[in-house]
Amino acid sequence: MVWSSAAVAADAFRITVVDQDTGRGIPMVEFRTVSNVAYVSDSAGVVAFHEPGLMDRRTFFHVSSHGYESPNGGFGSRGHAFDVTSGGQAVLKLKRINIAERLYRITGGGIYHDSVLLGDRVPLAAPVLNAGVLGSDSVENAVFNGRIHWFWGDTNLPQHPLGIFDVPGATSELPQNGGLQADVGVDLRYFEKSPGVARATADLPGSGPTWISGLTVLPDESGRERMFASYAKIKPPLETYERGMVEFDVATEQFRHVQTFPLSAPLYPTGHPVIATDNGQSYVYFPTPFPVVRVPATVTAFQDLSQYEAFTCLQPGSTIDNPIIDRDAVGVPRYEWKKGVPAVNREFQKRLERSGQLPAIDQPFRLIDVQSGRVVRCHGGSVYWNEYRRRWVTIMLELGGTSLLGEIWYAEADNLLGPWQYARKVVTHNDYSFYNPKQHPMLDEAGGRRIYFEGTYTHTFSGTKHQTPRYDYNQIMYRLDLTDERLALPVPVYRSDNALSTLNAADSDDQVPQRKQVDFYALDRKTVATIPVYSQNVDGHQRLTLAATDGQPVFFALPMNDSPLVAGTVPLLEYQNSATGIREYRTTPPSEPGFEEVRAVCRVWSAGVRP
Repeated sequence: MVWSSAAVAADAFRITVVDQDTGRGIPMVEFRTVSNVAYVSDSAGVVAFHEPGLMDRRTFFHVSSHGYESPNGGFGSRGHAFDVTSGGQAVLKLKRINIAERLYRITGGGIYHDSVLLGDRVPLAAPVLNAGVLGSDSVENAVFNGRIHWFWGDTNLPQHPLGIFDVPGATSELPQNGGLQADVGVDLRYFEKSPGVARATADLPGSGPTWISGLTVLPDESGRERMFASYAKIKPPLETYERGMVEFDVATEQFRHVQTFPLSAPLYPTGHPVIATDNGQSYVYFPTPFPVVRVPATVTAFQDLSQYEAFTCLQPGSTIDNPIIDRDAVGVPRYEWKKGVPAVNREFQKRLERSGQLPAIDQPFRLIDVQSGRVVRCHGGSVYWNEYRRRWVTIMLELGGTSLLGEIWYAEADNLLGPWQYARKVVTHNDYSFYNPKQHPMLDEAGGRRIYFEGTYTHTFSGTKHQTPRYDYNQIMYRLDLTDERLALPVPVYRSDNALSTLNAADSDDQVPQRKQVDFYALDRKTVATIPVYSQNVDGHQRLTLAATDGQPVFFALPMNDSPLVAGTVPLLEYQNSATGIREYRTTPPSEPGFEEVRAVCRVWSAGVRP
């Protein structure tokens, strides 16, 4: 579709800002004149500049963009000067700092504002205003009856700042079914109350907004797909006064009330669910941000709160206000699936740590920044299986990082239950929020090599007084290429029959294999900084060597002479029993007698957490 405005197209100066690595246009780059007139690039990375008095002259712009390096404008300024001419154009390349690439805005007005002014062809059917939606909070989505169904929280409309507070929604076609490719955009068809006017889909009785969570699609006994969610009714300031379950009615395209939950219920659907198999049983897991709540993946069980379980170290009868740790004979916290007991998520872990009840070594959900070695305080996200990595991957929000709610992290685990240990930041924001991130596995490309996720970009909770025009309070899509060397994270190295190996999850019929003893962490792929470590069979026992052998490396590690030392790494030492000749490779001395240290093989990452 071609939209054009001949006058603007003829008179405006086109600025196209692109990622220097991919050549793709960068959305949300601010160009601010010396007189503080601001322009922000649209989802194509285009700015249509037309400012009387500043045309046909050299004009300087202060340039800034989250996750990109601003050009050096000289004399301490960051920006660039263009010879602005009517009908002229220029291209500016920016170096990306973020590992993830910002692609486009999904919701709101003016997604392709400047491109439309310049008469460009754009991919969306409604590129400047779709169903009157100017801003939307926090997405929930799922594939239901062959289409992606999208739902959002509070939503702004043109006629008044108070818009829709009862879950507007939309559908889009899957890329393989004729929808836009994930790197191009999402063409949303909103549920409308009249042409061009979005409507609520969960207008439940009671004052205040309705929010939904835990959106889950399950087949019933007849094989028919049904879509459920939990709901919360909210009153000021942000207090939940009612909670329950709704089901989406296909005929009316509305959520209908199913049941109300007791507010005291410790377990219920929430977060962004994922379905996985454990010991032959299919479960719905609810990451918050880690998957520590589950229920059998049937319609009957989903509607029965007594069937929900928590992966917890609390004794039966414990409550959030009165937690009692369940310990084994030697005092180690015992984590098990239990019904009727609160889940020990990341924030609850932190509370128990501060009270002295749960030391860090007994916290299986404790992410560490692989670069600095510091603990990352997790605050929501999603977890999905990734076929390319043959691991579970999470896209997760940090609380209180370099911005309060604007830092997004990536991590992997062999098991849904972890250990989740090492992570890498992939998106940063400067004094701006980007909360409630959600990965979209239905949009994965190249067998999972490229994954897509979005989040809510807003000034809320950030403290900033500068709101980005059109982008504020909207959903922005990012892409992450998992071949990027910076995402090569330490994975567990396990001990089995005194031999070390990484886990190939494809060897297990279950997507939640039994957890094993983790000796240390290393990489399962090569980077420019690492060396391969091979295994030899010597008299029936494993011997690690840095010399290449016929087989594949067991893992990749850092050389012993690395300087400076990488945070969290320790020497992997070879010990040998003088009587038997058996070698063991450990980061701490073996407990068995008769072993003496022989050499330091390489540097690996500490386990740090009990299995």
